[in-house]
Amino acid sequence: MSENTNFGGTDSAKTDGRMIGGGLIIAGTSIGAGMLSLPIVSAGLGFGVALLVVIGLWALMTFTSLLMLEVHQYADSKATLHTLAKQFLGRKGQYLAAFAMFFLFYSLCAAYIAGGGSQAAIQLSEAFGKEVHSSAGAVLFTVIVAAIVLIGTHFLDKVNRVLFALMIGAMMLVLLSLSPNVKGQLLASTPVEYGLVLTALPVVFTSFGFHGSIPAIVAYLDGDTRKLKNSMYIGSCLPLAIYVLWLLCSLGVVSQSELYGHGELPALIDSLSATVMGSWLTQFLNLFAELALITSFLGVSLGLFEFIRDTTVGLLKGNRLYVALLTYLPPLGFALFYPDGFIMALGYAAIALVILAVFLPVAMVYKSRQVNKEGYRVAGDNAALVVCFLVGVAIIAAQLIAG
Repeated sequence: MSENTNFGGTDSAKTDGRMIGGGLIIAGTSIGAGMLSLPIVSAGLGFGVALLVVIGLWALMTFTSLLMLEVHQYADSKATLHTLAKQFLGRKGQYLAAFAMFFLFYSLCAAYIAGGGSQAAIQLSEAFGKEVHSSAGAVLFTVIVAAIVLIGTHFLDKVNRVLFALMIGAMMLVLLSLSPNVKGQLLASTPVEYGLVLTALPVVFTSFGFHGSIPAIVAYLDGDTRKLKNSMYIGSCLPLAIYVLWLLCSLGVVSQSELYGHGELPALIDSLSATVMGSWLTQFLNLFAELALITSFLGVSLGLFEFIRDTTVGLLKGNRLYVALLTYLPPLGFALFYPDGFIMALGYAAIALVILAVFLPVAMVYKSRQVNKEGYRVAGDNAALVVCFLVGVAIIAAQLIAG
């Protein structure tokens, strides 16, 4: 991988467009349902401490994304994470990557079904004028997404583009509506207790989980290190800006006492809706929440579907129905038993994400630097690798303690 890759006859405008496009793909991977959890886990911290946590974890994930680029320069531009893990860490590294991928995908799917099921149940209850149980919403939400995935990736891509555009529009309307109501005294709230950082760390960390898309971006930009670095900065800074604005508008319009202790999505939406008179804000908030959940679920479950199909091709012969059952039944079962498990599942997803986005990049770079003395190298040397590893350990420990 070179700092000055020559794209032949490709003009500068086209390559710069690809660089920006790659950054937007990375940003789109991060921005989604995880964003909905930020005010919930940050309420007890206050805006100031929450801001420090968000910026700190953004810095960690941006740094480890650059570590991935350092490793990629010594591999084929089309290498996947599993290929990289095998190349630098051997079979054991490859098996660890596969286990973490399964764990991450299933945890995220479980979180999205739990959150999406609750939202669907609320909407069905309003539509039919009587209470609909969250389990019915979870089943309906899962069936709709599974049907889209089963039809095919081309159809899913078209659906996802429309839904993602609508989600961004709804998000901007929500932020514009809430921003005039931000109060300085609410933003000045101090932590209820600093131990709540343990609860926030894993969930905020998961909100910056875009590393699974890095191999695709490396291939898309033909391994050009300079453009890849710029794409990483674009792709990580855009979610950071949106998350900070979202925390500003949520923690600045609802009192800490009202948000703290109401740890589920419907309670957050009700609290935010009460700040602006009129039912239209509630509708936009619900629309944003539903679209964020369904777009995230579509992307993650497609990745899980394809991963299961590839790893079971000898057993299931690529039968899409059987693969779909293996993809959706386990996380649906979790959501039915833990209908309020949105935050819980996101927290446990952080354990797998630490392995994929922190431990594996650190280990691969350490191995690579022992044999490769030239080429692009991320600043910080081995001391920075140790710091990253220790932060990863702290995130896992925080999740296990907060439980």
